[in-house]
Amino acid sequence: MASLPPGFPDTDQVLVEANGSTRTLILNRPKQLNALSSAMIMGLLRCFTAYESDDRVKLLIMKGNGRAFCAGGDVAAVVRSINNDSWKYGADFFRNEFLLNYIIASYSKPQVSLLTGIVMGGGAGVSLHGRFRVATENTVFAMPETALGLFPDIGASYFLSRLPEFYGEYVGLAGARLDGAEMLSCGLATHFVPLNRLPLLEESLKKVDTSDPFAVSGVIDQFAQQPSVKENSSLNRLEIINKCFSKRTVEEIISALEQEASKMSDEWVAATIQSLKKASPTSLKISLRSIREGRTQNVGECLRREYRMVCHVMRGDFSRDFFEGCRAILIDKDRNPKWMPPRLEEVHDDVVEKYFSKVDDPEWQDLILPARRSQGRILAPKL
Repeated sequence: MASLPPGFPDTDQVLVEANGSTRTLILNRPKQLNALSSAMIMGLLRCFTAYESDDRVKLLIMKGNGRAFCAGGDVAAVVRSINNDSWKYGADFFRNEFLLNYIIASYSKPQVSLLTGIVMGGGAGVSLHGRFRVATENTVFAMPETALGLFPDIGASYFLSRLPEFYGEYVGLAGARLDGAEMLSCGLATHFVPLNRLPLLEESLKKVDTSDPFAVSGVIDQFAQQPSVKENSSLNRLEIINKCFSKRTVEEIISALEQEASKMSDEWVAATIQSLKKASPTSLKISLRSIREGRTQNVGECLRREYRMVCHVMRGDFSRDFFEGCRAILIDKDRNPKWMPPRLEEVHDDVVEKYFSKVDDPEWQDLILPARRSQGRILAPKL
């Protein structure tokens, strides 16, 4: 293992390997599916900051130890800390996480993320904002936050809103799971490399002595394939997705899906309706607005807005659904959350509006991001 950057927290939850001009960052909480702890976020921030100004470092690789890349932020730990202390612990956690997302999105050196296994929530935040995202046949991507009483954060309103047509609304609201071929096809991944070729790709990347993205892409291209999406893929239902998820409100989206279900027997339509009806009504409404606003914003603006939203969620100002969702899904695991309010029509527009406002607390401030050159990656769907 390489010597860590000065000031790196004393943790074995992020490991660093040095090979010539390449640094490999290994997320190392395999028993927790590499869920991002506060220590991991601070460690990654130190690494990205130090390596950007270190001329000896030309390329970063990020991967997960074990069967997951990263299952998300450790929100169960965040909830425990808020319950034991204050909502400000949650605000600090997300402030640092969003800062890390922003630095990755605007990073001047190429980052290659090897997306083996689960890539969800915060795991998407530390990878999908980077230059190269390599999916494989066992990749499982999702933004499952609406089922937790949260919303797709980590800058997801930036990249979901840039997926083809209204596919991002579908992925974000329904918490849809995508495989590696689907990620490549819709633009979330830049490459698809079979699992058995990943070790060879890694060895080749460790010999790279340039930050030229075209040269790095050329190396990955040597191992990449163009897989076909499966017949039952949601990408083969884009016509229905665009027809339904282009509607103005969540209620209209579900109504449009139910109309489709009445015309034909389709397991995908039924499963999508069920996912939406099981999710937090409040989460669905703030998520839809967030993705829609993201279409016209750069990644920094998306993260600043999402930080306001997440602070309101942590405070429980207008709903405690996040705490109830974490209880039902992550802590007690009865998978039967009691949302309040329980029905979409009871979540009024004026309440949704409040999630996008400044927090009424003299000690609170908006997310402050450093001046950076880039304003986020351009997604290139391969449809």
